[in-house]
Amino acid sequence: MAKVYSKEEIINSLEGVDLINPIEIGFVEYSKGNSVVPPVGELLFDHPPGDVHIKYGYIKGHDNYVIKIASGFTENYKLGLSSSHGVMVMFDSRSGYLKCLLHDEGYLTNVRTAVAGAICAKYLAPDKVKNIGIVGTGIQARLQLKYLRDVIKCREVVILGRDNKKIIDYIDEMSKFGFNVRKVDSSAELCKLSNLIVTTTSANESLIRKSDVIPGTHITAVGSDTPQKRELDPEILGMAHSLVVDSIPQCLERGETKYALDLGLVKKENLIELGKVIDNGEKIRSDQNEISVADLTGVAVQDIMITNTVYNNLNNK
Repeated sequence: MAKVYSKEEIINSLEGVDLINPIEIGFVEYSKGNSVVPPVGELLFDHPPGDVHIKYGYIKGHDNYVIKIASGFTENYKLGLSSSHGVMVMFDSRSGYLKCLLHDEGYLTNVRTAVAGAICAKYLAPDKVKNIGIVGTGIQARLQLKYLRDVIKCREVVILGRDNKKIIDYIDEMSKFGFNVRKVDSSAELCKLSNLIVTTTSANESLIRKSDVIPGTHITAVGSDTPQKRELDPEILGMAHSLVVDSIPQCLERGETKYALDLGLVKKENLIELGKVIDNGEKIRSDQNEISVADLTGVAVQDIMITNTVYNNLNNK
């Protein structure tokens, strides 16, 4: 009988585990065409606002295929619940046999998203980061910073959020990981102080304006994973020297890139897939004054690789 693993077991299995390498491998296999990843399944809700994503696929030559269901309901705090929930289900790719169900409650989706953000910073951030700017105060805002520790030396952080109590809690929590965090009152101030920015909200309108972004900045946008969401002024993508996306097909349909494409500010041929950047093995920034953007919508290969990692760790203990 297939084993069901709890969130606690899953978290314990990842303690001290390198996730950057397996997620990088997943992106490279995706960009090389060595995976089968169908279009994202999606359910959108208005009252209360929420979305459910079904992502699934397999990497050719691997023993497993994975189906992931993950939800985000932004008003769950009113119910005393996390905004994220979900499961990842692994099957044997030779027989269809159910191997395990990871009842992660959305945890693994949050982690693999944060790892992707760290990978983007590894290859796209300027050589010297003076401040890390974080937009948002939720789970993803926390995890992004935690995983950035592995690839960025900077520990100075500025944060922009709407809820002062959440900002205070964030500052306190992140200080335990060695970060010196201070709040700012506007996106303009955040952009002025930061040359590595990560946006982590579910906003439906631009939070960062083109006029505020200083030369040499890298921005990773992780919150916009549906056609309706966006966090960046689309003109930022238009002026970027490098526009990196996790999946060209997905970003034609959702996220920051779709909006900029619809406005004619960017062209499909200018998009660079993250897997190709990783496979090249070098930073693509040729000048420290260049502006770069990474648009992450979340790809099933991330779910496949993190599920495989968890499953192997749980079964080798």
